Amino acid sequence: MFYDDILESAEYIKEHINIKPTIAIILGSGLGKVVESLAEPCVIPFTDIPHFPTSNVLGHNYQMIAGKIGEKAVLLLEGRYHYYEGYTMKEVAYPVYVAKMLGVEQLIITNACGAINKNFAPGDLMLIDDFINTIGNNPLIGQNDERLGPRFCDMSEPYDLALIAKVKETAADLNIDIKQGVYAIFQGPYYETKAEIKMLKTMGADVVGMSTVPETIVANYLGIKVVGVACITNMATGIRTGKHSHEEVCQVANEASDKMAKLISTYIAR
Repeated sequence: MFYDDILESAEYIKEHINIKPTIAIILGSGLGKVVESLAEPCVIPFTDIPHFPTSNVLGHNYQMIAGKIGEKAVLLLEGRYHYYEGYTMKEVAYPVYVAKMLGVEQLIITNACGAINKNFAPGDLMLIDDFINTIGNNPLIGQNDERLGPRFCDMSEPYDLALIAKVKETAADLNIDIKQGVYAIFQGPYYETKAEIKMLKTMGADVVGMSTVPETIVANYLGIKVVGVACITNMATGIRTGKHSHEEVCQVANEASDKMAKLISTYIAR
């Protein structure tokens, strides 16, 4: 049933776009400027696609846009689902399953997150080189369909090292300072306590957020290469002064969106 749902979603999208995408991009909160890099855009609202969940988190437009960056056919997911909204992990990562059916071979995941590493600052970009799953759940739990991927999925290189090197090279050429580190997912939707941040720091996390990991797991399961770029929008609880707000997250992400868009569009065009 799940496999058939994916096929139905993919067939609907194929009927409404005129390209075969090989690269997909998931945009985090406030990072929509990447859309402006697309030529010949074709927009499909998530609500039109069979079996896609519905959502309304601030900072996400919830639409799929197919187009080109340079000579590359790209599928852009403007908006994502979150575990804290009550979706299953499989539902959170559902667009990645569909992207694979459409021919996507590489996934670029972006997000807005909080910095645990005190060498980072709001507005910085960080390449993700590993993740920590603190939720105790993941999209691969349950019966496995061998048509999609193996029962036991290797996660020794969740973010492709060769792609990380290419993004770092692109950033250097553009004079964009880019950090690198470990991303920890936190269930949310509340912001972490000081004690929880202290725990994550001890575990080796550099940043913390509420997304990205489910999509990363499924992409690896499906054989899609992944590169992740996090936008740091705030310092984590106990490090920052004052209280958190999602409006602040979106504001800082919007301010950094030009830098993110320039980096990603240049990287893809190359």
